[in-house]
Amino acid sequence: MDVLHDDTPDLRSLPQERLAALIAGLGEKPFRARQVYRWLHLRGAASLDEMTDVPRALRERLAEGTRLTTLERATEQRSADGTIKWTWRTRDGKLVESVYMPETDRKTLCVSTQVGCAVGCTFCMTGTMGLARNLTPGEIVDQVHRANRRLIELGEGEGPRPLTNLVFMGMGEPLANYRSLKIALDLLLSEDGPNFSHRHVTVSTSGLVPVMRRLGEETQVKLAVSLNATTDAQRDAIMPINRRYPLAELLRACREFPMKQGRRITFEYVMLGGVNDAPEDAERLARLLRGIPAKVNLIPYNENPGLGFAAPAPGAVDRFRDLLVARNVTAVVRRNRGTDIAAACGQLAAEGGPGDPRRRAAAPLTGTPAAG
Repeated sequence: MDVLHDDTPDLRSLPQERLAALIAGLGEKPFRARQVYRWLHLRGAASLDEMTDVPRALRERLAEGTRLTTLERATEQRSADGTIKWTWRTRDGKLVESVYMPETDRKTLCVSTQVGCAVGCTFCMTGTMGLARNLTPGEIVDQVHRANRRLIELGEGEGPRPLTNLVFMGMGEPLANYRSLKIALDLLLSEDGPNFSHRHVTVSTSGLVPVMRRLGEETQVKLAVSLNATTDAQRDAIMPINRRYPLAELLRACREFPMKQGRRITFEYVMLGGVNDAPEDAERLARLLRGIPAKVNLIPYNENPGLGFAAPAPGAVDRFRDLLVARNVTAVVRRNRGTDIAAACGQLAAEGGPGDPRRRAAAPLTGTPAAG
């Protein structure tokens, strides 16, 4: 079944006002729409049958004229550090991954927005997959609902929403699927839904400049930019998107990004041994970010089979950070989580599925970078 060419309305993908109009069109009172919406997005109902206080007649009519996106959990892997990676199967058999990262003060889910990725970053496993298709709004938000449900089952938190933070840094380039992303954000931030705070939601991009300002104007969520280089020559070689939107254009878009509510941009910098980890890179990076309210996340590269990149030498990451801090740039080292289950930055690739490039490599399976 091609979910992109199915005209049957997906209840999970409908904005709140469209769901209300659909329910009203069935002759129901407005409070029924709120009931259904809360079942979908507050409780994360997996089926219409779970909506026990919704009249059976209405559930039957909805079953006849609509569908309900609910992802199937295909695999679950648990890391020694508490990270959990889930592979979800969509209605048409595609596989996408989400990663749960617990900390003392937060419980974060890394969410995917596409099946694969067209950006083609050369250090990223997701980039080797190519793009199969965009995810629908329902498929994006249901990663959150299925994760919440599973965490409750595992005793990782109390319902209905153990998760506290969301980062759109999984498979795909979120801004290349902006329409679905925007609907998903509205659903996830809604008061009758999960009611996440915009301060706890981050959307990452590899540098899709034309959509960055739109995100800033139409939402209050945080922006992260996957930078990873300090010259156009470097970035051209590892991130093909730079040939369309070179550094000067990207950084201009960052300076013009609406900084309402005290927002600042997070710049993600995957450190590749011998490629972008020299002291001169740190100095250039500090100059590039001058005047931008920014924080830099330094991410030591997770080595992936067949991609030809290496992790930085011991001590190189800390030295790089210290050089940035000395130049008044806020910089932190993001220690990798879930490397033993291929759940770290740059490693998502729908493990074991037909699009997984690691099935062709004589090495353990692995999966995406920040916005890969």
